[in-house]
Amino acid sequence: MKNIIYKLYLYYNLYIRHKAFKKRKTYSQNQEDLFIDNYFKDKKDGFYLDVGCYHPIKFSNTALLYNRGWQGINIDMSQSSIDFFNIFRKRDKNICAAISNESKEVKQYIDRSFSPINTLVKEFSENAKTFSSNEYSEKKIHTYKFSQIAKSQNIKVEQIDFLNIDAESHDFEVLESIDLTFYKVQLICIEMFDSGIKMNEDKFKKYLSKYNYRLIKIIGSNGFFEYKN
Repeated sequence: MKNIIYKLYLYYNLYIRHKAFKKRKTYSQNQEDLFIDNYFKDKKDGFYLDVGCYHPIKFSNTALLYNRGWQGINIDMSQSSIDFFNIFRKRDKNICAAISNESKEVKQYIDRSFSPINTLVKEFSENAKTFSSNEYSEKKIHTYKFSQIAKSQNIKVEQIDFLNIDAESHDFEVLESIDLTFYKVQLICIEMFDSGIKMNEDKFKKYLSKYNYRLIKIIGSNGFFEYKN
């Protein structure tokens, strides 16, 4: 009975609440996807990696690309998020996992089972209470580097054209887990909040400059970094 109710919830969320079949001009929170779509306007069949993907439509920076024929890998530590993607993003590989720069057991701070502000950063969870009336719960979760996930899932990706990271103040650690010397991602979009929900763009600029990336645009809390050949 619980499984039936849960499946009904998934389909209700996608097709009734968010009207998934209806194509839109933008899906992102601050129209970041319009910039991304225009940046890749001449590339019809690219590949993306979206870490902290949350939802295939709501606040999505990759939905427009998917609609154009792109495909990719979506990763989130919420099983509900991945269940949504498995229903609506059939061409994608969708993985429930927590990505970080180390493989270890950590605490996850949960607003609710499906929430855009679930996090691995305690200070962020405390500051994010202004966005939610829920009391946070905690549970243990194991983090993995992206390379470990790729190996365990038998994923062989030679090129990532677009990397999107939105990990609720754990973004830098996710970034560190991805081998940019190998992938040479053309465009990276990453949320640049620190744990106090304040912008810390210098930290990201300094790190990414070592891999020949330059900051080309900021939209909301997201920085866009382009690879310089």
